[in-house]
Amino acid sequence: MAIEKTEEEWKQELGEESYRVLRQKGTERPHTGAYNKFWEEGEYVCKGCNQVLFESKTKFDAGCGWPSFYESIDKSKVLEKPDYSHGMIRVEVVCSNCLGHLGHVFTDGHGTPTGLRYCINSVSLGFKKKES
Repeated sequence: MAIEKTEEEWKQELGEESYRVLRQKGTERPHTGAYNKFWEEGEYVCKGCNQVLFESKTKFDAGCGWPSFYESIDKSKVLEKPDYSHGMIRVEVVCSNCLGHLGHVFTDGHGTPTGLRYCINSVSLGFKKKES
């Protein structure tokens, strides 16, 4: 069951930019996100609900300006939905727990084990560093 909150609760908890992306399906500007060139070991979580979404070992530099992963930690954690906005045909990815917009998944992850590129907004994510 998805987390239910009022829009005002989401705004207060997330802040302006994360709210715009997670709840209103926005996109951060390329090459500006905190996790675009971030390579520490750990897990990436949904900023809206802290559900674990991706592992650092699946992150790669796609050169697109957003954090990119070749697979989610578990297919039940990231939902895929058709997206026909902006005159394009894409596949949107959302957190299965809070239904927050994360980004999109593309089939141009050449050289990755899955051939996929989950192109994710940094402001949709949090990070939990791997403990030694």
